[in-house]
Amino acid sequence: MSTISLIIKREYLSRVRKKSFIIMTILGPVLMAAIFVVPVLIASYNHEDIQHIKVVDESRLFSGKLTGSETMVFDFDTTSIQQAKATFSGEKYDALLYIPGNVLHNTNSVMLFSAKQPNLNLVTAIEKSLQQEIEDMKLQARGIDRTTLTEIKTKVSVNTRKLTEQGGEELSSAGLSTAVGMIGGVLVYMFIFLYGAQVMRGVIEEKTNRIVEVIISSVRPFQLMMGKIIGIALVGLTQFILWIVLTLTLSSVASTVFFDKEAIKEQMVHRATPMGTAVDDGNNADFGNGEITEIMSAVDSVNFPLLIGAFLFYFVGGYLLYGALFAAIGAAVDNETETQQFMLPITIPLILSFIVAQTIIQNPDSPIGFWFSIIPLTSPVVMMVRLPFGVPVWEMALSMGLLVAGFILTTWLAGRIYRTGILMYGKKTSWKELGKWLFYKE
Repeated sequence: MSTISLIIKREYLSRVRKKSFIIMTILGPVLMAAIFVVPVLIASYNHEDIQHIKVVDESRLFSGKLTGSETMVFDFDTTSIQQAKATFSGEKYDALLYIPGNVLHNTNSVMLFSAKQPNLNLVTAIEKSLQQEIEDMKLQARGIDRTTLTEIKTKVSVNTRKLTEQGGEELSSAGLSTAVGMIGGVLVYMFIFLYGAQVMRGVIEEKTNRIVEVIISSVRPFQLMMGKIIGIALVGLTQFILWIVLTLTLSSVASTVFFDKEAIKEQMVHRATPMGTAVDDGNNADFGNGEITEIMSAVDSVNFPLLIGAFLFYFVGGYLLYGALFAAIGAAVDNETETQQFMLPITIPLILSFIVAQTIIQNPDSPIGFWFSIIPLTSPVVMMVRLPFGVPVWEMALSMGLLVAGFILTTWLAGRIYRTGILMYGKKTSWKELGKWLFYKE
């Protein structure tokens, strides 16, 4: 055991001291925090210029009704469209809006002229303004009051609850569970691939440089393989934990320094207000606050200690399972070019689990979801997708037990390939050759 611990220490220290590790450990959280912070900063400082629109209304139906907005001002002109276009270049207007006389019968006849391509926000705002006014005219012609129509519109929001075995209730959110599940599955998928590939490259590098010949003279091949796998696993866990701590720290500092929490809350309440209702009695603000409270309560109801613990287990278990296979591939070849024929069959289950997870998340308790979360080659990704929706304890225990058994089996198989392949040079390896290595006597 002391020999393996020395190899683990060597693999761990040699990697965490690299400049690339230090740079990525610092740069990763900065990029992750920037993903959340930068869009909000851009949105808060992105003030649109006021657009002045000259309007030629041949229908005479919209004068005084198109009131514009904070970023859009309508100026009506009584000249003909030909005269308006002729004088447009000498005027300080951003666009010329032409409304023909038959607009009520042909709503696609409206034209917008400008010296340069108008932005999508401007075109959309004009379309919505005209659409609302035309709808009001048609409703009025049929004796229907828009206020009545607005009052009829109803927003239904279904609040979900989970019933516990003790008869109590817990808040839940299908959207939140979906997001948490997919994030967990994607992270496990990425880390297994990332650090598994590091194991393979490390073995190939040592084999190519003939360093392994010196090492094997002092330790057994299996000890070298296990030390390398566990050492890189510890590197991955170290980097992952540092990423979490630094990302949370940077996000908290950024939110404190750059953002006004009251303004953000007010904006969230405004967005939560149902469309078509007036904000004049405080009821809508209560509605928005209630919705935000529901979301925060749903977040609090998520069993994050269980998810984090399961993530660490499935990351480590999945990595050890695939890491052993990656190590066997590295030992069987002389360079990375030759790994392609062995990589695809081994990584197909992992890739398939990620693809199937996008379907399983729609129905986590389906038979395919159960079996893919039990099979060791696919369970690390699929079980992380299912966990936020609630998984019976016996299923989780069975999945974990089989993953441990799968790791032991793949490690045994990989070890038998590793002990032979690590000292094999100059010969192109085939699947048939790998099969023979499994049964070689020590």
